[in-house]
Amino acid sequence: QDAFVAFHVDKVLVSKYLKPLLIGKLAPDQPSIEPTKNKMLVKDFQELRATVEKMGLLEPNQLFFFLLLTHILLLDAAAWLILFYFGTSLMPFVVSLLVLTISQVQASWLQHDLGHLSVFRQTKWNRLLHKFVMCHLIGASARWWTLLHSQHHAKPNCFQKDPDIDMHPFLFTLGKKLSIELGIKKTKYMPYNHQHKYFFITLPPLLFPTYFHYHTFYIAYTKRYWADLAWMLTFYIRFFLTYGSLLGIKSLLAYYFIFRMLESSWFVWVSQMNHIPMDIYYDKNLDWVSTQLQATCNVEQSLFNDWFTGHLNFQIEHHLFPTMPRHNYWKVAPLVKSLCAKHGIEYQCKPLLTAFADIV
Repeated sequence: QDAFVAFHVDKVLVSKYLKPLLIGKLAPDQPSIEPTKNKMLVKDFQELRATVEKMGLLEPNQLFFFLLLTHILLLDAAAWLILFYFGTSLMPFVVSLLVLTISQVQASWLQHDLGHLSVFRQTKWNRLLHKFVMCHLIGASARWWTLLHSQHHAKPNCFQKDPDIDMHPFLFTLGKKLSIELGIKKTKYMPYNHQHKYFFITLPPLLFPTYFHYHTFYIAYTKRYWADLAWMLTFYIRFFLTYGSLLGIKSLLAYYFIFRMLESSWFVWVSQMNHIPMDIYYDKNLDWVSTQLQATCNVEQSLFNDWFTGHLNFQIEHHLFPTMPRHNYWKVAPLVKSLCAKHGIEYQCKPLLTAFADIV
């Protein structure tokens, strides 16, 4: 199936685990695809997938990712050095905060690449560096992220299946159809007619400092991700020892929560712009391509947009080919556009500020 092919780099390993589940083969007169799925679209996408593999677009450029990691580490060190050399007055404090925020967000884009196994050809090296970047540099569990993010990719914007929209219907109400259902049921937990206003002071600045902080530790502990917890501890030891030597306890805590709020705001605006404005409803059991396209949209390409979003401005290509290295998205985009045009599927691409406005 397309989902197995999309998620797994080592097809031999997949076959090994699937083999015991084989119960037989379909008779020649039996359909190999469900009625809810577009047979011709599935066939054309599988041909496109074969073309992508022949073009080498699934092969990573490791120099590209090495330079990404280098600029993250340099910014991480610079944030501390600014306070060390220029003191802890207001201006160095603010500049250091901004530099560390940039480092943290860029690290979150890199851990995303590693979690999708798109940096190295061998899975074990992706997993190892994923723990270093996610657990040690950011302070969150790599396996927690993989658990949630894989579900998101499998069923994006599908209510009760995509954990990224779990905020419906509590903090926000998402999607036109689901919102109408709540209205009919008279279900209301928040003043949803004002959600476009309170969004600014709730989700963007508070997702990381509150919910993610609790949830990553909760999942890592309850699922016994002991290696992740140990790696995460090294982040907090390093942070509080290095910055604690320069800042008082109040300034240290303020520094920590302010950079988490800035990081959270950057992350939320980028991550929401590709999905929240799209169709959100119950799972319709569509084919792989239709499932991804109805839930994702792109943002126009530019050097700044690529860097600022970690290439998630190419969200459509990323969702169709999750293991593709991000530096190749722009190469496959014209092929995906052609596939969409052939089958009459909308391929949405918009300016960055328009994408932000569409969230609101």
